Amino acid sequence: MRPPLPLSFLRSPIAHRALHDRARRRVENSASAIRAARAAGYGIEIDLQLSADGVAMVFHDEDLGRLTGEEGFLNARSAAELGRIKLTGSDDTIPTFAQVLSLIGGAVPLLVEIKDQSLTMTQTDGRLEQAAATALESYSGEVALMSFNPHSVAHMARFSPNRPRGLTTAAYDTEWAPLSTATCDALREIPDYDRALCSFISHEARDLHRPRVAELKAQGAAILCWTIRSPEAEAEARKIAQNITFEDYAAPFPA
Repeated sequence: MRPPLPLSFLRSPIAHRALHDRARRRVENSASAIRAARAAGYGIEIDLQLSADGVAMVFHDEDLGRLTGEEGFLNARSAAELGRIKLTGSDDTIPTFAQVLSLIGGAVPLLVEIKDQSLTMTQTDGRLEQAAATALESYSGEVALMSFNPHSVAHMARFSPNRPRGLTTAAYDTEWAPLSTATCDALREIPDYDRALCSFISHEARDLHRPRVAELKAQGAAILCWTIRSPEAEAEARKIAQNITFEDYAAPFPA
């Protein structure tokens, strides 16, 4: 089954890690950033990592250091412990995926990136993917699921077959440690699109002219892109992409 990406994901600009703004104490992937994006009517993109006790948490990094006053890996802490950790420069703490779903309540489309748990784009144990699917079972809003790791997307095809799936894709032409050169060379050409039963990609904006992107678009794939940070970059990206993931400016809604 290959569910199509709903048109709502092409109509509203998608706020990268929600509508974060540190000057307003809205940290990326926080409840405050999610509320702000919902209030503005933007689509929302978030990231999922797995707690030590198997709960899907909304957080980008593997390590806690950049976004909190704590040290160490997120997956070494329980969901309850993580829920007590404040995000730096904010009154928010690290939310669970279930809490974020409750905050959004189906009001705007939600784009979920499942972070690579292998760190090498190899096979995962499926625990984060299963936790994400379980949290989504009672959610009636529009959700699309994606990952850089094609194995994660293939897991979601089994665990959440009715939700649209895509690959987060890139040029892979800079340092992607610890990925090997061979892995980067393989992923660059997006070989797993059909195997994972995808209906969209979210591609690195500066690489949108890649022939493989045009080929997938011609075959009916929806093309999103990441991450746009200015009106000028948006205008260029929209020559190819059907929608953008943005941050650091107020993206306009298409007429």
